[in-house]
Amino acid sequence: MIQAGIHGFILALGLILPLGVQNLFIFNQGAVQQKFKKAMPAVITASLCDTILICLAVLGVSVILLKVTILKTILLVGGVCFLIYMGYVMWKSKPSQGEEPQKTFTARKQIIFAMSVSLLNPHAIMDTIGVIGTNSLLYSGTEKTVFTILCVIVSWIWFIALAILGKIIGKVDKQGNMLVLLNKISAVIMWGMALMMVLSVF
Repeated sequence: MIQAGIHGFILALGLILPLGVQNLFIFNQGAVQQKFKKAMPAVITASLCDTILICLAVLGVSVILLKVTILKTILLVGGVCFLIYMGYVMWKSKPSQGEEPQKTFTARKQIIFAMSVSLLNPHAIMDTIGVIGTNSLLYSGTEKTVFTILCVIVSWIWFIALAILGKIIGKVDKQGNMLVLLNKISAVIMWGMALMMVLSVF
């Protein structure tokens, strides 16, 4: 049981660590929101989406769903369109300076964008299915449950930690120079992922 837990923890951590759209979005929200609690809609939504994907992967449901060609096409088209739009938003966004009020994402926008970067990314979904889903086959019963729970816990802790780190950086970077650079990098990564998704079809 302990081995299954350690396996789930290390595996989930390895998957979630790389710099991606989801991580950048959560970090950015932690940095730009005036209070940490205002970034929680993004954190909770991303964590819940990951939890759903992990559970579907372990149960094997996601494999069946992605065998439906129309669903894969919808995911691909929706993902590409969203990444292009989100990249544009991030490229244009600028942190506030001095007394100027800061324009931040509302809770509703955070939820929509967090769901999109979590669920409209076929590569992330395939990673979850291919890695977590496949590795879960090594276990059954209680061990599989422990494996799944640890994978889920890693997601929640990671996203909370990212938002906290973003908040710390946001306080240190009073002029917003670092956040402007981060937004530009985020935009380029999003456009790059959209291009990769299009090229993967051909």
